[in-house]
Amino acid sequence: MIKVGVIFGGESVEHEVSIITAVQAMNYMNKSKYDVVPIYISKDRNWYTGDALFDMATYKNLELVPSLTKEITLTKKGTRFILQAKNGLFKGSVDTIDVAFPIVHGKGVEDGSLSGYLDSLGIPYVGPSMLGAAIGQDKIVQKQVMAACGIPVVDFVWFYDNDYIEDNTKILSDIKKMGYPVIVKPARLGSSVGISVAKSEKEIDEAILEAIKYDEKICVEAMVPNLLEVDCAVVGNYKNMECSLIGEMITDNDFLTFEDKYLAGGGKGGKSGAKSGGKIVNSGFKIPAELDKKVEEDIYKYAKEAFRCLNLSGVTRFDFLVDKKNKKVYVNEPNTIPGCLAFFFYTPKGKKYDKLLDEMITTAIREYKEGKKKVTSFESNVLSTFDGAKGAKGKMQS
Repeated sequence: MIKVGVIFGGESVEHEVSIITAVQAMNYMNKSKYDVVPIYISKDRNWYTGDALFDMATYKNLELVPSLTKEITLTKKGTRFILQAKNGLFKGSVDTIDVAFPIVHGKGVEDGSLSGYLDSLGIPYVGPSMLGAAIGQDKIVQKQVMAACGIPVVDFVWFYDNDYIEDNTKILSDIKKMGYPVIVKPARLGSSVGISVAKSEKEIDEAILEAIKYDEKICVEAMVPNLLEVDCAVVGNYKNMECSLIGEMITDNDFLTFEDKYLAGGGKGGKSGAKSGGKIVNSGFKIPAELDKKVEEDIYKYAKEAFRCLNLSGVTRFDFLVDKKNKKVYVNEPNTIPGCLAFFFYTPKGKKYDKLLDEMITTAIREYKEGKKKVTSFESNVLSTFDGAKGAKGKMQS
């Protein structure tokens, strides 16, 4: 049986969302194939494990979680990946895992930080590499990469917080040229945290200052006219990928808010969603969306192209902006570890949640084995002829 360490939490404003997604996923994993080991990262960055982490009731008071679990560190000994007790007289092994499954959201974890740590240990893990995760977390860099790959993105203006605070004249001028209304976002957050719409010059300052509360980099995007917001997920890796059905966002707001996603409807219960007129409605989505054939084809095409060019793996949910009148499609942003892992986009296709999770774990293990075949070091030791600092200095000067 494969031991899967599900890692979640972290110092992020999306900490609680990560818990919801992870507990849900752990409950859906095939227990006849996988031995699931929960690994919780608290808001002060300590790591814990224990059976209590399977129960949502454990998280009603986050301060009590340490008393119900064991504090651990993840380390490697030989070929084994060990959860080692951090405190106590005997700091022995608490458990072991074979593969890591990060289910984290936001800055400090989803942004490549956790992927890089797992890479340094050499453990197979589900989801994007450090590079893919880092690009996927930065709304500015991802747009620059996608635009370079010929993938359509909306016009945008970006800047650092100090640029705006010290002299915002040019920034406000560039935004005005782009035209109102605009949507203002912290560049490296998710779950719609810190996002707001400015419909005029009177509203832009307040919107930018709100975003600055959450991040140093700010992205201001032009709003698409005749807007329809849809989402499409992609599962797999650069070799093999499968798109989900397309879902239409359902909200009374100018964009899908945090409350739409997690505090109402399907997002609250975390189940497969209620049915409405033959459509599956979940977390603010109607699946499948009713789209023009050309628009649908473009969405599937750009979803796969973006998944590949952004170096992604696992499952990613892409947000799309559609100009309904002109039938023009823009990729808004990827969600590299989406809430609920976007399983409800695949359920109507006949792919149940446990099957989706199984595919993600299998892909991670396959990628790991293929990566082991690549050359990562040379047998020759260049240090064997190294003659010390003096010799090195002489060679550098010659």
